[in-house]
Amino acid sequence: MPAIFESILPVFLLVVLGALLKRWRLIDRDMWTGLEQLGFFVLFPSLLFTTLAKAEFAGMAAGDVALGSIGSLSLIALLLGLCWPLFRAAGISPPTYTSVFQTSTRWNAFIALAIAEKLYGAQSLALVALVATLIIIPINLYNIGVLVLFGGGTRSLGTFARKILTNPMIIGSVLGVAVNLLGIRIYAPLMQTAELVADTSLSLGLIMVGAGLKLADALRPRPLVFLPVVLKLLFMPLVMTGAAYALGMRGEQLLTIAMGASVPTAMNGYVLAKQMGGDAPFYAAVATLQTIASFFTIPMVLATTAYLAGG
Repeated sequence: MPAIFESILPVFLLVVLGALLKRWRLIDRDMWTGLEQLGFFVLFPSLLFTTLAKAEFAGMAAGDVALGSIGSLSLIALLLGLCWPLFRAAGISPPTYTSVFQTSTRWNAFIALAIAEKLYGAQSLALVALVATLIIIPINLYNIGVLVLFGGGTRSLGTFARKILTNPMIIGSVLGVAVNLLGIRIYAPLMQTAELVADTSLSLGLIMVGAGLKLADALRPRPLVFLPVVLKLLFMPLVMTGAAYALGMRGEQLLTIAMGASVPTAMNGYVLAKQMGGDAPFYAAVATLQTIASFFTIPMVLATTAYLAGG
């Protein structure tokens, strides 16, 4: 476990660096918005495209990965949906419920990809990219659906479909898979350019994760924030790792699935909560606490999974 802890330490140090830089007055605060847009529209899609375009899918059991990841996510979403009457009986408002739902099901792909590359190499990086491709649509479908029903925001099916179809991460992932499966040869200088762009995405992405943390919202958290912390960092890894194990995954594949399931939620859900009537301050508090706690829970999850991985 200490070895795992030290291996992922650089990843979290970059997150800390981002949090510190965001508060450094010598850096123009307007810069961060531009960096977020650059990451969302260019850097992260380039990483997904180049990783999936070069991946060896034959050794990934893609069908089992799809069944395990989408099935586990759907199960957790269903359980949270069925628990709404309990939340309502406890006096929890619909907007706060939507943020519990979002922070329990969304995942931070930047952190997952960075740890996968650091711990297990290119094949695990490709596996995480594949999982990201498989679950990005159901994640957004479930979360936007809950926000539409409970958040009081705009209820437009056309807007929802447009957000899915024009999502740069979905476009980059689909193009990468298509290039791979169809055997399309990309002009070498163009591919090398895309790879150079992708190489900058993980480090900058982690800095942006830190810059997006809302430390003030996490200083005096409501007791409820600990529920999605437990659900996302412990329950989701348990469900997804159990599903992967039952489907026959072992070794680094199983460890990669466990690691991907155990990363904290993504900050893009905070923007969605603001736009669609969710509880944005609650979301920010949960995301911040999850990110801090995951520094300790990810090594614990991986150390536990290691006993199964060799079986």
